[in-house]
Amino acid sequence: MAPPAIDTSRRPFVLVWELTQACELACKHCRADAKPDRHPDELTTAEGRRLLEEASEFGDGQLVVLSGGDPLARDDAVELVEYGTALGLRMTLTPSGTASLTRDRIDALADAGLRRVALSIDGGSAAAHDAFRGEDGSFEQTLAAAEAARSAGLPLQVNTTVCAETVGELPAIRRRVEALDAVLWSVFFLVPVGRGRVLDPVTPERAERVMEWLGNVAADAPFGVKTTEAPHYRRVVAQRGSDAGDGAASDGIGRRTGITPGDGFAFVSHVGEVYPSGFLPQSAGNVRERSVVDIYRDADLFQSLRDPDALRGKCGACEFRHHCGGSRSRAFAYTGDPLESDPLCAYVPDRYDGPLPEQSFTEGDVSTAD
Repeated sequence: MAPPAIDTSRRPFVLVWELTQACELACKHCRADAKPDRHPDELTTAEGRRLLEEASEFGDGQLVVLSGGDPLARDDAVELVEYGTALGLRMTLTPSGTASLTRDRIDALADAGLRRVALSIDGGSAAAHDAFRGEDGSFEQTLAAAEAARSAGLPLQVNTTVCAETVGELPAIRRRVEALDAVLWSVFFLVPVGRGRVLDPVTPERAERVMEWLGNVAADAPFGVKTTEAPHYRRVVAQRGSDAGDGAASDGIGRRTGITPGDGFAFVSHVGEVYPSGFLPQSAGNVRERSVVDIYRDADLFQSLRDPDALRGKCGACEFRHHCGGSRSRAFAYTGDPLESDPLCAYVPDRYDGPLPEQSFTEGDVSTAD
């Protein structure tokens, strides 16, 4: 299924709704700094239905991702999937690998019209994954959920976080992704928000080598590869003269290149705040007061993020700014300004001689195998 051609100034390709920040896990990288209990001011079921109705106004087949925390910590998750599907939305879900993700719930989600399920794997073994996720048994529960999704006919996406602790696990995770018959591997390069502030990122040079390696994986693997918060993967691929990792996948939703916070992507928090991304927690309004459609199209923050020529520093001088643009979330995390340079990118444009962005790194990054 080819990705739909859309005008990202008018609608996002991906609209994420964080149903809740409640979760049984204590993952080291958690953006939401999730806790076991639900927040008393979460959007209600009725408010969520209204949000989905507004989302359908973006146009036919709007993609909606229900995330968390653990979205299955809410007992209305299946109901919301069914309601969104009836509105013509393409509903997907990113549950946590916990005991809540039973075969019965996966079957119920499939029956409700869910188009894809995304599960996180951050280690090639139970020991590595469970240590990162903060709970014994998470790895096996995730694998069991992946098998249940396959049995239910749900396409599977695997999400993986890249940081100093996990980068050496990537080859083993890559083999696991293929063994699970996943349709897409989404590789997230750490942004220091939430609990992720205490983790060490990889260096820009290491990130560059990982992206080159991912390009090789994408060229040969039976699944698609995309990066999250690392749009310079597109620059790396372009410089290699390859289109690896950016084709359409038969995953039930299609996918599209060039999606960045505020430009093809929007995030609604558990209490209704609208951010360009969950990793760029700067609110442009609240859905309890203003339509998500109006916020996405007209808010100054979103409009500024859709103008590559507004970027500053190294990113603003880069000839790849219209193709890449850098991670606006990482720029915000390190500088407080989402239009500043992305400190993870190693590339320096020939005509740029200004200051380079700074980032804290760990010593002795672990190498991935070829």
